[in-house]
Amino acid sequence: MNFVREKIKDFYLLDSRIENIFINEYLPAAPGDYVKVYIYGYMYAEFGLEMTDKVMAKQLGIPEKKIIDAWNYWEKMGAIKKLYVDSAGDIDFTVEFINLKELMYGKSTEAIPEEHEPSPEIFGNDQIKKVFDRVEQLMARSLSSTEVTRILSWMTDDKVPPEVMLYGISYCLEKHKSSLNYIESVLRNWMKDGLYTVDAVNEHLQDVDQRFYQYRRVLKALGFNRNATEAEKQMMDNWFDSLGYNMDRVLEACTKTVGISSPNFSYVNKVLQNWKDEAAKRGDSVNKKVTVTQSVLNQYYDYLREEAINAAESRTKEIYEKIPRIKDIDDKVQTMGSALSKALLLGNEEDKGLELRQQMDQLAAERAVLLTENNFEMDYTDIKYACDKCNDTGITDLGERCSCAKERMEEAEVWQKTKNEA
Repeated sequence: MNFVREKIKDFYLLDSRIENIFINEYLPAAPGDYVKVYIYGYMYAEFGLEMTDKVMAKQLGIPEKKIIDAWNYWEKMGAIKKLYVDSAGDIDFTVEFINLKELMYGKSTEAIPEEHEPSPEIFGNDQIKKVFDRVEQLMARSLSSTEVTRILSWMTDDKVPPEVMLYGISYCLEKHKSSLNYIESVLRNWMKDGLYTVDAVNEHLQDVDQRFYQYRRVLKALGFNRNATEAEKQMMDNWFDSLGYNMDRVLEACTKTVGISSPNFSYVNKVLQNWKDEAAKRGDSVNKKVTVTQSVLNQYYDYLREEAINAAESRTKEIYEKIPRIKDIDDKVQTMGSALSKALLLGNEEDKGLELRQQMDQLAAERAVLLTENNFEMDYTDIKYACDKCNDTGITDLGERCSCAKERMEEAEVWQKTKNEA
């Protein structure tokens, strides 16, 4: 006779075996949320099920960042190991729960299964190669095998997250410190202080190294992912120290580069210098924002429309030179448009008007084909306004103030100052 027990299909009805050593030795001193993360993750590990930090954070009702902090905590306590892997193009890690009985009383003599043996080869993937490529870019030289091993140890032994390591190298180089000993000391101090994310490092630097934080914040606002040059540093030092700007006002000036093709420090510097001169005339602080009058805003809208029309005429001239047939088409369409208007006035729109519309549609289709065949957009010669809602008038078809007015007002401030200086 054989005996069979019905299997429980829903794993939520099963039991997870948390070691008493964890409950007695680890749980009392651990933060409550960290305990929740450990037990919840352990349950999924017990049955070989997948779980992401994002989903776990949602189900436990705690921030995702705290999930990461919890794993870092348990790794420092020796309760888990983080095995780094290449996951969907990102550097990620798998959590391995340590057998606490073996940790406390010694491992058994049985061989550890090969798939659980910690090995540096887990880093032998394309993503880690990209990390080292980035390190060489930052240091502007090739790394020796000894240096590669040492930098790898920062991630494996010191548990420095790759993104924090790259940020740390950039930080040290910004301070003209390229020694690996110096970089290693900085990274270890960050790990000692529990700074496991770039955001945490930034918050820390904002307190202890305000000027570096200012450099990085301005570069980011301008869309640069690099260190500042010496000339740029001197320029920023002048903004904060000599001109007296605060960070919010400098970042506001950086937003003025949105309308130019190549954001640069010189443009921002010009904006800030203009603001400084205006503040001196008013006797106000440079950090006080001043808006333009409605009259100036209307003049700026006129300027935008004129610029849009001139640009369209220039593009049309270019097309006529490159594709003469399009000029013939436009001339014919213009002539037909006049004829259509006359037909409507004379009441002949049913026959004559229909025929003219068909001919104009055929010419329009031919024009579109000629443009696309020559790698131009079909609307290349159209007037392209900054705002499609109001065609740069500031007023919509319903007679209402357009939503673009706020943005145009900020642009008009710079435009007016540039115009006055010309």
